[in-house]
Amino acid sequence: MATAVAPADPIVGPLRNVCDHIPADLWNKQIGLLMRDYPYDTIMAARVLGQGYAYLLTAMAHRGEHLGLGPSSLVDIGVHTIILDTVAYAELCKKHNDGHFLHHVPAVEYKDDGTVLRTAQLIAADGWDVDLPLWADAAKCSPCHPGSDSH
Repeated sequence: MATAVAPADPIVGPLRNVCDHIPADLWNKQIGLLMRDYPYDTIMAARVLGQGYAYLLTAMAHRGEHLGLGPSSLVDIGVHTIILDTVAYAELCKKHNDGHFLHHVPAVEYKDDGTVLRTAQLIAADGWDVDLPLWADAAKCSPCHPGSDSH
């Protein structure tokens, strides 16, 4: 059974919205790229892209803390869409990461070690909305999930 990710503390205020940090024309361009490259409609593309930005902005906010963050497989698609738009990504890093380029190391084999769930929990703790179904890798817990590879 997957652990639910709690939303931001209601005392602090409403959840943060990635669209408040991304120019609308860039958002629309990247939605189009996702729809071109994947079988996504606008809703799914926006979900994946939004979680990709939430992940990257959280990682930037915690730069240097060595937390071992990692996105789920679906969120990683959004992350790569953002990163591959290199000029826009450089601007994002300049604005949100003190000008330091945030290097993304794709996770290959650590999905079952709790990394994905811990990352989703940190994103929620930082006030971003977490679209939990897109973090489905977090639901893979070795002996208790029928789809797990590590039986």
